[in-house]
Amino acid sequence: MAESRTSADGGMETSYGFREVADGEKQGLVNDVFHKVAKRYDVMNDVMSMGLHRAWKDAMISALNPRKDPAYKVLDVAGGTGDIAFRIVEASSRLAHATVLDINGSMLAVGAERATKKKLSDNLTFVEANAEELPFDAGSFDAYTIAFGIRNVPRIDVALKEAHRVLKRGGRLLVLEFSEVDLPLLDRVYDAWSFNAIPRFGKAITGESEPYQYLVESIRKFPNQQDFAEMIRQAGFSRVTYTNYTGGIAALHSGWKL
Repeated sequence: MAESRTSADGGMETSYGFREVADGEKQGLVNDVFHKVAKRYDVMNDVMSMGLHRAWKDAMISALNPRKDPAYKVLDVAGGTGDIAFRIVEASSRLAHATVLDINGSMLAVGAERATKKKLSDNLTFVEANAEELPFDAGSFDAYTIAFGIRNVPRIDVALKEAHRVLKRGGRLLVLEFSEVDLPLLDRVYDAWSFNAIPRFGKAITGESEPYQYLVESIRKFPNQQDFAEMIRQAGFSRVTYTNYTGGIAALHSGWKL
């Protein structure tokens, strides 16, 4: 694509897709996107990833391997609809506790309703707050997860430092995010699908195309795998690694608070 990715030095703060916006303006624009698409968000995830997001999320939970322990506590950020948190609780034999944090009340409402239907409410807490200012004490959680949400946070470096702060010593960070495709042919096919098909499907399914134009553009602006791994290191994490999924369409980043 003609648009270049941001680097480990930042740049997502004022990047609303391919459009540059004023400092402090991005959060409101992103909030509006997710208010519009909340009720059909999971359906559109299937469309955007051709169903692959389910396998990527399952792989994320396998990597986390949550303890079957009532004292095990996970913070899932930007996880409003509950997709990751539900998987974590189920993988722990319904023993672990997951706090689902999202800045968007519409997304949280969908998640809380789904949790009730799945009879998982006792294992979950839903909190409306900003990833850049977590309302928790230092050392509160065994793990911090965020799936397809970090690129929507304006100040990613601040959010990563907050993740490090609220984790216990020995705690783990896992970030699943769309990334840079490393297969040339797949790259071209993926670009064609993203920019031509996804906004059209978004319009048909949710009645809105603009939010999906933003989402596919934001993927292309997000730092590549190496640069994002460096951002995680700069936030204080150790043993930082990443694993590509489906040729780099998505990547799972891992770091530890040691």
